[in-house]
Order: sequence, then C-alpha cells, then structure tokens
Amino acid sequence: MFLIFNLCVSAPPAVILQFFMNLRETILAEHSKANCNKIVNWVGHSQKRFDELFNLFLISEYRITQRAAWPISYCVIDHPDFISKHFSKLVKNLHKPGIHDSVKRNTVRLLQHINIPKKFHGEIMDLCFHYISSPAEPVAVKAFSLTILQNLSSQYPEIKNEIKLIIEERWEQETAAFKSRAKKFLKS
Repeated sequence: MFLIFNLCVSAPPAVILQFFMNLRETILAEHSKANCNKIVNWVGHSQKRFDELFNLFLISEYRITQRAAWPISYCVIDHPDFISKHFSKLVKNLHKPGIHDSVKRNTVRLLQHINIPKKFHGEIMDLCFHYISSPAEPVAVKAFSLTILQNLSSQYPEIKNEIKLIIEERWEQETAAFKSRAKKFLKS
C-alpha cells in the first residue's frame, strides 16, 4: 500500500497512468486526439497492452471498436511487429458486414505503413481495389487503399494498369483528396 501511495504522491501523471489505466473506460471517456494519444502512450512498447487494446477492438461493442481503431493504427505505425500475431484477425475483420468506416479507415491507414505478409497480398489487393472502385467508400479509405496498392505494385507491376484504369474511370466523381493521392500514384 505504501508503494502505491508513494507512487501517486511523487510520480508524474504519465507514470501513474501506466499503472492504473482502465482501457475500456478510457476509450469510452471521449473520442478525441488527446484520448487517442493517451492510449497510445499507455500502450508504449508493450505487446501485452497492445494485445489488450486489440482484443477490445475485435470483441467489444460498436462504440469501443470504433474508438479503439484509431489508437491501434498509431500503435502499429510506431511498432509494426505488434500486429504480426493478429494479422489474420485484422484482415478478417475487414470482411465483417456493416463494419464502421472508422474501423476500415484506421485499418487501411496502418496497412499502408507496414510490410504486409505475402500470404495476404491477394486478399488485401482485392479489398483495396473494391474500396477505390466504390462510390460509397469514404475518401480516406480510398486514399489509403491507393497507397497500399502503390506499395504492392512494386512486387506486382501488373496491377498498375488496372489501378490507372480505375483512377481514370472515377476521376470526375472523386474528391480533391482522392485526386491528390491518385496523382502521386500516376507519377510513380
């Protein structure tokens, strides 16, 4: 008990946070960049804490899943190995019917920053082609998907023509953000 009291009195708030965060409550507290950063800092370099966050992301109710997606993406961008043992579950999650846009957006955000395991290349390419072709997909999902396809096109150059064709077909209906990312692809 003395150790806990001494820690609370003398430790900086970040250290106290490391010991006492209730992840579920923190996720539900608010949906903000500050809260996202708090969770990312709490996870830090800990695979165990990331696993706890990822489990909430997969098995929790809608609001927690939606809000957990954001810090997961930043944790994986900082520590790509964190997602290795969860990769098949992450991809399977993208196939769930009615998946929230924030879950898709944050999943494809992190995928553009990591080396995708080879056995998932085809499945990820199919999903990304679907996303960039769909008029209903949010622009961020499309933009991140274009980057993933661009990354994979170095290993599969035959997909470049199909991507260019989709960009040309969708050009007039797309937003400035999509066009900006598409221009980067076309210049590569």
